[in-house]
Amino acid sequence: MSDIQNIVKNIQNIMRKDAGVDGDAQRISQLVWMLFLKIFDDREKNLELIDLKYHSPIPEECRWRNWAENPEGITGEELFSFIDKKLFPALKGLLIVGDHSSSLIVKNVFTDSYNYMKNGTLIRQVVNKINEINFNKTNDRHQFGDLYEKLLKDLQSAGNAGEFYTPRALTQFVVEMVAPKLGETVLDPACGTGGFLVNVLEYVRKSKGAKMTQEEEKELQTSVHGVELKPLPHLLATTNFMLHDVENPYTIRRDDMLSKPLTQYGPKDKVDVIVANPPFGGVVADGTQKNFPKRFQTKDTALLFLVLFIHLLKDGGRAGIVLPDGVLFGEGVASEVKKELLEKCNVHTIVRLPQGVFSPYAGVNTNLVFFEKSKPTKEIWYYQLPLPEGMRQYTKNRGITSTEFEPIRKWWKKRVENNFAWKISINEIEKKNYNLDFKNPNRGTKVEHKEPEEIITGIENAEKQITKLLEEIKKEL
Repeated sequence: MSDIQNIVKNIQNIMRKDAGVDGDAQRISQLVWMLFLKIFDDREKNLELIDLKYHSPIPEECRWRNWAENPEGITGEELFSFIDKKLFPALKGLLIVGDHSSSLIVKNVFTDSYNYMKNGTLIRQVVNKINEINFNKTNDRHQFGDLYEKLLKDLQSAGNAGEFYTPRALTQFVVEMVAPKLGETVLDPACGTGGFLVNVLEYVRKSKGAKMTQEEEKELQTSVHGVELKPLPHLLATTNFMLHDVENPYTIRRDDMLSKPLTQYGPKDKVDVIVANPPFGGVVADGTQKNFPKRFQTKDTALLFLVLFIHLLKDGGRAGIVLPDGVLFGEGVASEVKKELLEKCNVHTIVRLPQGVFSPYAGVNTNLVFFEKSKPTKEIWYYQLPLPEGMRQYTKNRGITSTEFEPIRKWWKKRVENNFAWKISINEIEKKNYNLDFKNPNRGTKVEHKEPEEIITGIENAEKQITKLLEEIKKEL
């Protein structure tokens, strides 16, 4: 176990002693706002060496170095009172200097953040542990960047917080297949913790290699955009960007892209690439559907985001997104949305993922859908990604890995039908009223045997979904 891993493990153990912190989601939220301030302060130390006139947007007494850096500094009730009555009010109330200012980033991070810890002595212990990490050291930063990914994965078991995380192997594969280039604008309109966008940064940097100049790096950082509605994933995404060497992560914006009428998104809002795992299985706020043309009006978040993606892509733009099976076989408004997609875009590939990729948060079957906004779809290639030999389902401790995508990578450029790949013509799709739920015709029907516990859990989850839908119907009536 690395030193950084030991530090984070010790921090989590300290937090468990505090009565104010309840569960993984609160623990991670608490840890990340503290890390944000430490990373921000380490970066400011670099900026001060480069620019003698640099002025921090954070009030002097609230800068990490002035209340947290000294291991013998304030502690106990004095530290708790400082955080509760001075630090948070000051950061939430920062004056905004400009649209892309660091003051706006700090304020957005702290607007809905909370100090869950109530014991000032334990807070001091956590702060002192965080001070053992130097984010100006490349090795420390990279080690922590890898560990941060594990922290995000831990959110999968933290109730609804699991919706913010998409497995890294999946985001890497999607980005690799979409292949964003330097100079292209990239957007994730529901970016969660920023996994897709971090992979875009890494992919473009790797493709440029050592030849990448400072000007090109700046161009990359300003062309990768994310939007996230909820405060916790927004905080996690902003910190994720900083850990991946984004100097000023103003391109991670706190907003709801569905809350604005579709017609208000003009040419300046259009992008070259969209990579996303839009929220599914939920419903939007009352009235949101009226922001869309009548034939697309629904409360289903995945469908509305799909309409938004089609609208936001430039001609020639491309997308790689996650969609649940429900969208593929859905009728009514779902059929209208898919008709729009197939008429305006070339949906060239659908990868059918194995069960449990998003377990334990979501048990629904999911797909990777790749399309280009160019000409209408004539045919769609399907690829059924099998579970590894001997496995019945992915679990929290054994998730999907990058290696499992290797057969698709090899197949991608030289496509032929095989036991896992087949293609469907647009005529067949139209005959089925735009139902995209085509099963693999090249393999025999396999009976899936589940453990009794799995069956019971599935029934319980289905009952919860039914109850939720009935409540929504009651509200509508």
